[in-house]
Amino acid sequence: MPTPPSVRLPATAHEPARDLPAIGQGTWYMGEGLAPRRDEVRALQHGLAQGLTLIDTAEMYGDGGAEEVVGEALAGRRDEALLVSKVYPWNAGRDSAIAACEASLARLHTDHLDLYLLHWPGNIPLEETLEAFERLQEAGKIRRFGVSNFDVDEMAALTALPGGAACAVNQVLYHLGSRGIEHSLLPWQRQRGIPTMAYCPLAQAGTLRRDLLGHPEVEGIADELGITPTQLLLAWAIRPIDGARDVIAIPKATRLAHVEQNAAALAVELDAESLARLDAAFPAPDRKTPLDIV
Repeated sequence: MPTPPSVRLPATAHEPARDLPAIGQGTWYMGEGLAPRRDEVRALQHGLAQGLTLIDTAEMYGDGGAEEVVGEALAGRRDEALLVSKVYPWNAGRDSAIAACEASLARLHTDHLDLYLLHWPGNIPLEETLEAFERLQEAGKIRRFGVSNFDVDEMAALTALPGGAACAVNQVLYHLGSRGIEHSLLPWQRQRGIPTMAYCPLAQAGTLRRDLLGHPEVEGIADELGITPTQLLLAWAIRPIDGARDVIAIPKATRLAHVEQNAAALAVELDAESLARLDAAFPAPDRKTPLDIV
């Protein structure tokens, strides 16, 4: 059986390199009563069993409710997951980030995060946030740190700061209908060995999501390949680019069948013709565009 595609988190002063499956599990909108809590917990546990060992959450999601769902899902099996959470920009100060992280750890019922991200750029100086992240690493409360919703100029400013080059990932919006990061941000990060996490890889819920999943070319290619449109979009998001596979997609699912579909997408390799057809239907921009954020 072929090895599922993976993305390598580079080694740090605190941690050895670590390989992650190229598809993980998102939790945005969990813990808000939109689905029964037991279904959300069961879906995350089923994902772990399917090999989707990266679980991404944030203090923002459901005002901590999503972290509580994740904590319940990981009870007795914390070591099976690579756990990611995110801090609000206004909580990312020298001391406030420490308090925010400890609150997240309490909701998650764990003593450490594998990866802690600044959720988006804010007004607190990055030097303060980096100092807090370093203190959290030294205390063993986080293994790695990264950012989310940073564009290329912001990444350059971050990595130029003392300690900033240890940024492990940048989590940004990326799907077939939003390819702006391919022009500048993805190449910049690839040159520096910084993987990308793609949130909303199936597009945000609503009209755009339906437009992508129901697009004639997406439906046609998926049908020809014997896969679902969802699997096509996930396989596209994690496809190797210039021989490198450094994008991790983190779709959310609360139904077991959807979890299984997401996991099965790890086995999908898109051929050159399919990729060319998708490029023609959804061309990448030929110039720098503003970073998409939802």
